[in-house]
Amino acid sequence: MLNLADTPPLVATSDADSRRLVAADLRLLIAQIETSMQRIAAAMAQERSNDPEGSADVFILDDLTPRYATANAALNACRAGLGHALQCLSESGCRA
Repeated sequence: MLNLADTPPLVATSDADSRRLVAADLRLLIAQIETSMQRIAAAMAQERSNDPEGSADVFILDDLTPRYATANAALNACRAGLGHALQCLSESGCRA
């Protein structure tokens, strides 16, 4: 978890510089979300590869896959929202 107490105090910057800093933060957050989504996909693939195929007598009750899918959907929604915020900071602005 991030420790915001160690964050240096904000200094006065121009409007354009502020937008660039916020945009850089948003891009970083989007990259972190995409990394998490890749890790979820890898974990799901790992679980699928551990399933014994071709055995009609074996039933696997998988309670982790729905959690992964839910987490992935939430991260996807976050990524979309951050992308929209990034678009709003662009020169062309945004339309809510």
